[in-house]
Amino acid sequence: MSVHPHPHPDDQKISAPRAERRPFGAHLEMRWWVPVLLTVVVVAATYLLQVLLLGAAAVVEISLLGKDPDDASLTPLTYLAKDLSIILLAPLTLFALSKAARVPWRSALQATGGVRWRRFGAYLGVFAVLMVATNVVLQLIHPSPLTLFAVTGTTVVLLALVLLTTPLQAAAEEIVFRGVLTASYASWVRSARPAVIVGIIGSSTLFTILHTSADPWMIVNYLGLGVSCALMALLGRGLEAPIAFHVMNNVFAMGIGALFADGGGIGQERGAGSAGPYLLLFLLAEAVAVLIVWRTENRRPNAQH
Repeated sequence: MSVHPHPHPDDQKISAPRAERRPFGAHLEMRWWVPVLLTVVVVAATYLLQVLLLGAAAVVEISLLGKDPDDASLTPLTYLAKDLSIILLAPLTLFALSKAARVPWRSALQATGGVRWRRFGAYLGVFAVLMVATNVVLQLIHPSPLTLFAVTGTTVVLLALVLLTTPLQAAAEEIVFRGVLTASYASWVRSARPAVIVGIIGSSTLFTILHTSADPWMIVNYLGLGVSCALMALLGRGLEAPIAFHVMNNVFAMGIGALFADGGGIGQERGAGSAGPYLLLFLLAEAVAVLIVWRTENRRPNAQH
């Protein structure tokens, strides 16, 4: 029904010992049926928005642009439709949270509802370096075929979309899954620590399911991304760190995908056998990111935590 009465010191109004504060991700109270409703909203909206937007994009490309109906790659129009379908989830889910749970929508972003932009910018820089290192190592152990490298008009438009819409898409996923759903599932449990575990498991599982991959390596990768981002949100008492990591992860993945697409659309194969053990490298990067957030947040004075 309301935010737990344990304000974060960033409020600079009331301070409370750390042990007395509810952790981010278990900081909201709501009736038992609200998490169920929010889950239905997220799942239904995910499929409905994708059917509408991707369907409209496919009709335009096939009927007007002559695209092969069997070509499932992400061309600029379908890429934009995909990102918009996810971006629109965030305001819809926040609206449902505010109305059903009767909490301020900002409470899903940070323990006190405000976005700490300086902290977000710092994490963006750190995780950009981490993703550069990760993808350099990836090219050494699982290189993309150089014959597929090409820069065409399609490539340029795709890269522009990666820079413009992918950060919003990644932020929307963090708001929906780590901001709203983690806290909603955690509300079913009264004790803080078990509540956090329930929230992380529930939201990460749904996050993985909605990515609809049949490859076990990709499933593990999505699950690892969900859990690690939830841990970053818990440690930082807000979404700045997980959004920054998710943004850098997706921008590099989609940017490299566009550059090594032989001048066409980005491949999106998710069937069995489409990935391999090389994805463990990204699990390692996620673990490093969690350690970075843990060390960074522990070094902050309590008044700035």
